[in-house]
Amino acid sequence: MADSNITMTSSRPYLVRAFNEWVLDNDCTPYILVDASVQGVQVPTEHVANGQIVLNISPGAVRSLVIGNGALEFSARFGGVPMQVFIPLHAVIAIYAKENGEGMVFGSEPGTPDPDGPGGKFEPRQGEEERPSGRPTLKVVK
Repeated sequence: MADSNITMTSSRPYLVRAFNEWVLDNDCTPYILVDASVQGVQVPTEHVANGQIVLNISPGAVRSLVIGNGALEFSARFGGVPMQVFIPLHAVIAIYAKENGEGMVFGSEPGTPDPDGPGGKFEPRQGEEERPSGRPTLKVVK
């Protein structure tokens, strides 16, 4: 019988590490999509568009990549200027292969800060239906 009182840590760091390794093992280039508006994100702001930034995290593009349980960090050059990049993992929206787009988009999960703030409620975008309660569903996205 499962103990519903057990609080699990975020699965995002484990999934980001695994998808990064998987993309590299398949000779592809791992890209991450980051919400640059999340507090603590340190990225080159001149490359932020619509509050987001896409970053190449392949070994040829970055140095000293560390994907920890709380943050992802590395050093890289942007327009020839060296910069230390720091991204809290809850700001990572997706990780995918540049060549074919295969990867994973992250939703919110228990234990991560709510992007809408405390008490925030998910509001479906126009044209989307509100998700019914009950059994979770998966959708194939290509």
